[in-house]
Amino acid sequence: MNEITSRFLPQEESQRRELHNEVHARPSARVRLPALIVYVAVLNSGVSREQEWAHLRLLPGHADLSLESLKSNFLRLRCDHFTVKWERHTEFTRYSIVQALPAHAGWGAELPDLAEHVVTGTEWLRGLPGQTMAAIHLGMLQADINQPDLITKAQAWLGEGAVLASRMGNTTEGLPHSCILTHFRIGADGFERMLVLAPEDTSGARAGRISQRLLEIETYRLMALRGLPVAKNLSPMLSAAESQLADMTGLLERKGESDQALLDLLVSLAARIERATAEHGFRFSATRAYDVLVSQRLAELRERPISGTQTLGEFMQRRLSPAMATVVATEKRLASLAERVSRTSALLRTRVDIATEAQNQVLLEKLTKGQALQLRLQSTVEGLSIAAISYYVVSLLMYGAKAMHAAGVPIEPEVAVGLLVPLVLWLVWRTSRKIHAKLKDDGH
Repeated sequence: MNEITSRFLPQEESQRRELHNEVHARPSARVRLPALIVYVAVLNSGVSREQEWAHLRLLPGHADLSLESLKSNFLRLRCDHFTVKWERHTEFTRYSIVQALPAHAGWGAELPDLAEHVVTGTEWLRGLPGQTMAAIHLGMLQADINQPDLITKAQAWLGEGAVLASRMGNTTEGLPHSCILTHFRIGADGFERMLVLAPEDTSGARAGRISQRLLEIETYRLMALRGLPVAKNLSPMLSAAESQLADMTGLLERKGESDQALLDLLVSLAARIERATAEHGFRFSATRAYDVLVSQRLAELRERPISGTQTLGEFMQRRLSPAMATVVATEKRLASLAERVSRTSALLRTRVDIATEAQNQVLLEKLTKGQALQLRLQSTVEGLSIAAISYYVVSLLMYGAKAMHAAGVPIEPEVAVGLLVPLVLWLVWRTSRKIHAKLKDDGH
């Protein structure tokens, strides 16, 4: 029984607290600048919570970590000189390592050295259970976001490739509060690099929100793109199925194939389409959901362009939108094909129903003719029966009249019997009708 938690309220619903606290389930970290965030998102298909728990226990000072602490799908652990945030989602699990940088951290070779230390010094990331989907080094430094050589200095750490950059957010004075620079390229170490610059007075909460949005944008972008290979692989099958359906529709129109053969082909095609829908429907739905999340996170950045560079939103619009359009088009194509197969099946059923109706009509006409013939035959037999019975009755009467004449009764047998013939016929006919009516009433 649920406990009453307040003397002012009725009994509490069992899931009220869990649902209410969902809004606080994954709070953004407080990141003090300067800092380096090493982020890895791995696909967790086939990876149990127990495996992730066992790996988290390998962190220094957390050998006694309880499995119960992973129940909420979110956990933040403090280690020497860094913190680790673990988040388990439906398809992937995220690990974020936040390490403070020296206050004098610059833009040169210092950041790569520190990133290398975090990744290989503990050997912990290499053993994460799952398959790497996203891996990012996010450097967050204190700097003037309006300095003229911003792009050039960032290029030294980001490496080769066209830099994407934008100023983000609005302060109370209506000015941007930070700057993001990246090139969305995977380096030799397997990591992408992003650089955030912000003034010295940037709060830890704001820096944490900025980092969370940027990391989620890249994660959700990659997860959304997982639907693209599926769409490309389905394209040949859909083309073949559409061509086959067009051929079957033509045969249905020209009546060039038996109904059973067409039905077998349609059942086979419908099964193929239904199988593809069952196998890939979730991936297409997930792709649309991830794409929506990417758009939302980009909008939350409130980007402002930097002269000579593309913003992250512009880059996503040009590169991600065509891929999403392909996935959406393939999903609609699959649904349309299933609907067309259903309509063709309905047409075939209509043709079969019409043919069956025609056969039933012919059979009914034959039954009607047979019943009419049987009725005429029955009438004829009934007439013959009346005549035969009447003949036997008249013969008996003739024998009786002759016997009476021989006994001395003054009658002429032939005359007497001849006069009785109409009466005999009427009596036999009437008796026959009564018997026929009785049999009809009894259901014979």
